[in-house]
Amino acid sequence: MAEVRRPSLRERNRMALRRDITDAAFELFRRQGFATTTIDQIAEAAGVSRRSFFHHFPTKEDVVLGDTAALGERLQSALQARPPAESAWTALSEAFRVMDTGDSSELRLATAQMYRDNPSLRARHLEKHLRWQELLAPEIGRRLGIPVDDAAADPRPRALIAAALSCLDVAIDAWLASEGARNLEELFFECVATIRS
Repeated sequence: MAEVRRPSLRERNRMALRRDITDAAFELFRRQGFATTTIDQIAEAAGVSRRSFFHHFPTKEDVVLGDTAALGERLQSALQARPPAESAWTALSEAFRVMDTGDSSELRLATAQMYRDNPSLRARHLEKHLRWQELLAPEIGRRLGIPVDDAAADPRPRALIAAALSCLDVAIDAWLASEGARNLEELFFECVATIRS
């Protein structure tokens, strides 16, 4: 059995500081709203310098969005690990099971509400979707049997990925409307099944 690599002390300290900044930011967002909270206020509440804030988060929106690049890479790895015989749609939708970040339901609800209410977050969210399409398109193209030379010009991989991402967004909206009472994963797969039918 392969040995699991433990994060170094430096990595653990970095993760702890990111969590402290995130916690401070979400407390401020809860009290005074996302739009009116400044980076300076977040840095002060977290006990870090403005420079340290930017070392961990390029923008205020990234505090809410989290490490979307790493999550996209997890999604890509999960997609590539799906059985080769699975259809592109099944492999893609099943890969989305890795999207559970383990955050508390309360934090996830607050995050979803902020997405809904803030145009700057919606714009960054769309950017994330576009980056994920770039990451996932080659594997979806391979599963669709699209020759590598034709992949960039063929819209089908991105159409499937956009459909799956839309299923996720709609499921999150329904989950938010239920105030977290419904199961988010079940809502996502209900949307997936509807598109498949």
